[in-house]
Amino acid sequence: MTYDLVIIGLGYVGLPLVREAARCGMRVAGLDRSEHVVSRLRAGRSHVDDVSDGDLSDMMAAGFEATTNPAVLGSTDAAVICVPTPLSPDGRPDLEAVTTAARTVAARLRRGMLVVLESTTYPGTTDEVLKPILEEPGLRAGSDFHLAFSPERIDPGNLHFGLRNTPKVIGGYTPACTDAAATLYGKLCDELVRAKGTREAEMAKLLENTYRHVNIALVNEMSVFCHELGIDLWDAISCAASKPFGFQPFYPGPGVGGHCIPIDPNYLSYKVRTLGYPFRFVELAQEINARMPSYIASRAVEMLNVQGRALRGAEILLLGVTYKADIADERESPSRGVARELLRRGAVLRFHDPYVSQWQVGDHRVERVTDLEVSMASADLTLLLQAHRMYRADGLTAARLLFDTRGALRRPEVEVL
Repeated sequence: MTYDLVIIGLGYVGLPLVREAARCGMRVAGLDRSEHVVSRLRAGRSHVDDVSDGDLSDMMAAGFEATTNPAVLGSTDAAVICVPTPLSPDGRPDLEAVTTAARTVAARLRRGMLVVLESTTYPGTTDEVLKPILEEPGLRAGSDFHLAFSPERIDPGNLHFGLRNTPKVIGGYTPACTDAAATLYGKLCDELVRAKGTREAEMAKLLENTYRHVNIALVNEMSVFCHELGIDLWDAISCAASKPFGFQPFYPGPGVGGHCIPIDPNYLSYKVRTLGYPFRFVELAQEINARMPSYIASRAVEMLNVQGRALRGAEILLLGVTYKADIADERESPSRGVARELLRRGAVLRFHDPYVSQWQVGDHRVERVTDLEVSMASADLTLLLQAHRMYRADGLTAARLLFDTRGALRRPEVEVL
């Protein structure tokens, strides 16, 4: 069996890429080292918010095959690596999945083949980490095979921008490598943006997310002192956003979450530190955003104190535990940090989330409630951590005491971050 494309890593990045390639008539194989993921996909069940079971059925009808067998790489002209790039326990980049995927490709690399890395990483990874592994069997990048980096720009739950209509940045090891990557992605994306090289393409993704990380930290810190000064920051942001130039609104919250903002700027900070000095903007932003869960817990203490109630033993209902509204993705959700802090201070927690059936914080399994109205009426404090659409529409009027950390409810009786 021959394939037009093999995608390594069938998660939030790889699976939407499979779908777009299948829609273009390409025969695609997906390689993943998780038997559970592959078995689920073969059974017609998607584990990714942006790819429905119906999408998966169409993909399989177009010839998509999910497998754990790397032999599929022996019969394709292009491989795209879309594996996770998390942080290690000590906060350093963990490229184990990337290097494993590279060795898997290297063992089956052929002349003329295109290899693209999409996993977010620090500048220099493609040339300094991926390239040497791929060249171990004897073929050379730029002459015997093509090598490129193209950062993923997946925004889970975004109904307006997907892979097809989001400009695709590509940077090759050589201009010919960029051309080869452009030939592939030109079939999948409406607009291509050619970077000068792999390092510039790698930096572009980190710049995008560091920009968001730093600006979110700015408004998070402002939310703290605006509360002390009696200033409605949300109103101030709305006023500032009326300016038609020179300003983009960012909004405070209980922290940052997802697969990008809490992780990616650390990759850039790591690279800068190899030069012998810190990236102070990023590290300060990380410090500010990381302390928001503790600040949320402290505000909860204040609210309960006003009512003559201690936090210890108080029943607190958490609404929305995913990192983003209206999706099931819990990766790096700040809700866990808030819950951890409240549990440490002795609160009794329950949660409600239409997208999450069970939720665990460390060793503690938090009870899930299904009757939202009854649960809000009985809780000492209801804490809105994620503004799912159902919460905004409902209004949450049954809550005895309500703390909105997302600015979704604008009523006088609601405490807002």
